[in-house]
Amino acid sequence: MIAYYAATLGISLTLSLVYVFVWHKHFDVHFTLLFTFIPISNLGFLYQALSTNLQEAIMANHMVYLGGCFQLLFIMMCILDRCNIEFPRGLRVGLFVSTLLVYGSELTAGSSGIFYTELALERTEEGSILVKEYGFMHTVLYVMLAVYFAISIWALVYSYVKKKDVSNKIIFLMAIPEAVSIFSYIGTKLFPSSINPLPATYCFAEIFYLIIVNTICLYDVSETHIDSLIESGESGFLSFDFKYRYLGANAAARKFFPELNEVKVDTPAADIPFLEREAVSRLKCFEENEENDTSFYSRDGHTYLFDVDYLYDGQKRRGYRIFISDDTKNQQYIALLNSFNNNLQEEVDEKTEHIKEMHDKLILSMATLVESRDNSTGGHIKRTSECVRFLMDEIMKNNRLHVTNEFRKAIIKAAPMHDLGKIAVDDAILRKPGRFEPWEFEKMKMHAAEGGRIVHQILEGTDDEYFRKIAENVANYHHERWDGSGYPEGLKGLEIPLEARIMAIADVYDALVSKRVYKESMSFEEADRIIMEGMGKHFDKRLEPYYVAARPKLEAYYRKQNEEAEKMAKPASTEG
Repeated sequence: MIAYYAATLGISLTLSLVYVFVWHKHFDVHFTLLFTFIPISNLGFLYQALSTNLQEAIMANHMVYLGGCFQLLFIMMCILDRCNIEFPRGLRVGLFVSTLLVYGSELTAGSSGIFYTELALERTEEGSILVKEYGFMHTVLYVMLAVYFAISIWALVYSYVKKKDVSNKIIFLMAIPEAVSIFSYIGTKLFPSSINPLPATYCFAEIFYLIIVNTICLYDVSETHIDSLIESGESGFLSFDFKYRYLGANAAARKFFPELNEVKVDTPAADIPFLEREAVSRLKCFEENEENDTSFYSRDGHTYLFDVDYLYDGQKRRGYRIFISDDTKNQQYIALLNSFNNNLQEEVDEKTEHIKEMHDKLILSMATLVESRDNSTGGHIKRTSECVRFLMDEIMKNNRLHVTNEFRKAIIKAAPMHDLGKIAVDDAILRKPGRFEPWEFEKMKMHAAEGGRIVHQILEGTDDEYFRKIAENVANYHHERWDGSGYPEGLKGLEIPLEARIMAIADVYDALVSKRVYKESMSFEEADRIIMEGMGKHFDKRLEPYYVAARPKLEAYYRKQNEEAEKMAKPASTEG
């Protein structure tokens, strides 16, 4: 028995050392706690077998129950985190405190009867055995472990059936040590023997945890990409807190700008001329308007692209980061293009403009063709394009959103392309003369992502990359909602591109005030009420004043459209 406990202790220590060797900063802290507590518990089993008196055995039992009380809690936390299931922090703390209280009751062994009513040490040739009579708190421990096991199994089954962002391989690997641990614990209580199987079970679990942490790293896409960028040495990073204090830089940034090697961490950027000039000004500009996030900096024959964003700690914003990349080749290419002589440039521009016109007409024809398949939204692309134009006219008057005239032209040009994805929707659904069934609506929702893909393919390789991105965003994200309840990606707030937020208002407004096969047109007053109620929920609240300002033009436009439609609907008069 002693040899068995010594062997399991040695194995658990070895596996914990392996974990220390492969440890990565992105590992879940609960895995680290498991690899810490398991050797302590196994040491307790050995110490208990070697104990010569009851007091020593009780002390050893305290060590054993570190694993007995906490292991399933840590496993449950690991499973919830790996399955991307939100678990409130308050509840996490509550469970930990509850487990701590149960373990605290075990620490009263020998002086109180709440966990053990009786304790005795039995000495055998194979080693010492602690004989126990269980009290009330030991039953509470059973209930607590059962709850942790039930939550873990639910999370694994739910993720396997419902969640697409969790690897089935991870689910399978997490389930094995979970099941073995609980059944081994139950078996120990139901079928007691002189040799406890739990230490071996813990070692078995450690082996699987090593496999799991190694596998998880591959699936942690954001972290692996960040690590790849850092290790490549081609991209620089500068970090600052919200008070513009310098937090540090990676090796690439210090290579680009050697003066950073002399800057001490926590130094206010305003005290360093280089940082005051090149960093603080960009951070303040970004702070005023988050869309002002990119700029260029030239030095020693190199041109660097500065990209400003927030510095995150998990989901919490802790400061700012500046991403720096050497954009010299791109800028040299642009300079080379700009050096063409005027005559040649005019000829190129003329031919390019002709190609663009043909391309635009082709795209508009495609959009019209797609719309002709839909018997409920005739004229939709024309009307929504005008709505976008009215909104942009108001936005450009004070331009507090700091958009460019190029942006205005691009979004108006892109508006007719927003429903191109409907080309991939089956006619039976697209032309249905009535409201959709839930499954039909799910099929219809696919048109947004499909539209983004189609626009990307159509415009890929064109010279106007700016327009391509605007058009792609309009098609892909015009059904996203400010509160995150939209589709196809459930983007929220400023995650949604501005062009898509503007398109969303135009798209919904037209749907409300236009007649469809499944509904009559809505009054302007009712449509306005719905739009205004959606500000801050469906739509960007910052766009509200522009919508309000554009409303008279919108109503006038739709009145005219309705009058023309009525004239067209009247039969021609006959003579004689």
